[in-house]
Amino acid sequence: MNAKLSIGLVARRTGVTVPTVRYYEEIGLLPPASRTESGQRHYGEATVRRLAFIRRCRDFGFPLEQVRELVALVDDPERPCAEARALAASRLEDVRRKLDELKALETSLAAFVCGCDAACVGGPAVDAPSSRTCPCPHVPLRPTRRAVVRRALPRTMDVSGRDLPEPSSEGHGLHRHRHRH
Repeated sequence: MNAKLSIGLVARRTGVTVPTVRYYEEIGLLPPASRTESGQRHYGEATVRRLAFIRRCRDFGFPLEQVRELVALVDDPERPCAEARALAASRLEDVRRKLDELKALETSLAAFVCGCDAACVGGPAVDAPSSRTCPCPHVPLRPTRRAVVRRALPRTMDVSGRDLPEPSSEGHGLHRHRHRH
């Protein structure tokens, strides 16, 4: 016997919204539901399993077109599973690329926060973590405001924004003259 489940129950059991169920039916990811005489949709357990699969694919970040391909693979057991593996491998590459981008963003933001904490008058902000627990090991624990400003300026400028003289030819050009104020 095929269960006759309401759209609301199917949505709750699969963790999607009622409009999402309707949308997936409209775009062909779900088969059309049977209807009662009053027009209410009724679904079976097969639809619940399929919708749970679609939801899981979406949780993994697959775009709808790839979900459609994966559903087609499930519907046709004669197709080679290598196709599903190729789709998953492609998605895995995308996820790894995004993780690398997020790690770089985290490092940049942590350095920015540490620099701001060090440059604040009186130390870090009240709700900021202690500079001893700074999340970015490459930033000095307590740089001076001048050091923070100096890091933001081109190497040819001093902290007041004036151009520095060219490096001296004496001493292999390793020393720069800095204006003291």
